Amino acid sequence: MTSGTRPRRRRLEPAERRAEILAAARHLFGAGSYASVSTSDIAEAAGVARPLINHYFGGKRELYLEVVRQLMIVPAPVTEALPDTTMEQRLSIGVERWIEVVDRNRDAWLTVIGPEAAGRDPEIERIMLEADEIAADRVLEAALMTGVTEGREELRAMIRSFGGMLRAASREWLIRGTLDRAALRTFLTDSILNLLKITYPAVLAERRGSDGRTPPASARSSA
Repeated sequence: MTSGTRPRRRRLEPAERRAEILAAARHLFGAGSYASVSTSDIAEAAGVARPLINHYFGGKRELYLEVVRQLMIVPAPVTEALPDTTMEQRLSIGVERWIEVVDRNRDAWLTVIGPEAAGRDPEIERIMLEADEIAADRVLEAALMTGVTEGREELRAMIRSFGGMLRAASREWLIRGTLDRAALRTFLTDSILNLLKITYPAVLAERRGSDGRTPPASARSSA
């Protein structure tokens, strides 16, 4: 292949081609911004004709929203096939897997949680809300708490709020450098464990107390 010659396009299955376009878009949006990246840029990086982007995604905006969704929604492998062990170990493994996902996509991650993405765009806001709900499902799954019924909505609300702290902590790690990876892992793991083992029981105890019921001893001691 001579210098300056484009690589020959490979024949791929539709799912593989779509994944290649997404990967190229993720890289370019991470290196620049939504405004600075064109569909021509993405097509060239992915080695496809520009009309294919419209074919698979509908256009630049739809492709960008799919990149945001892909990065913000905690992927199933973060909590899949966790060992049959303690809550503490399962959550620690899940946090480490999440950090690995962010580390592999750090530039794109910072773009989608940055001020441009968070500019009150209703579609991005909808993706963020969806991501928070899925993250709550993933945490409950990792913590072996999917069957919790009492105070479930309050618990999910606290986990969703933890997601906001998680994004802020990732900026401390990736932008400010005030937390290294090990410190981030410890901070996030201990924070979610504290939420599940201390804060949640304390909320239940307070609710039971306000209902005139005596809270269980475990909740009283943790509170």
